[in-house]
Amino acid sequence: MCDAKICTDGEKMDIKKSAVAGTLESNDVFVEIEESDTLKIEIESIVYAQFGEDIKNTVKDMLDKMDVKAAKVSLNDHGALDCVIRARLETAIKRASEVEA
Repeated sequence: MCDAKICTDGEKMDIKKSAVAGTLESNDVFVEIEESDTLKIEIESIVYAQFGEDIKNTVKDMLDKMDVKAAKVSLNDHGALDCVIRARLETAIKRASEVEA
C-alpha cells in the first residue's frame, strides 16, 4: 500500500518492539509506540482543547493507512503541525515494525 510516500507493499505493520520518534521541543511531538493486543491511543497536548479531535483523527488515519491494528500509541504534543505528527508517527511505526524508515 502506498499513499503520500507511505509504502508498506501491502503488508500489515506488526509492532514488534517499542519505538519512539520526535522531541519534546516546541512545535514538535514525541511519539511512543509499543506492542499491545488492542489499539490504544493516548494524547497529551498543550493545544488539546482546540485541536485534540484533529490530532486523534490524524493518528487514526495514519494507523489505518499503515495497517496498524494493534498497538499502544502515546503522543506528547507541543503544538506540532499535522505534517509533523504524520512524519513522527510514520517513523515510530516503521522503527517498531523493524521496517527501514
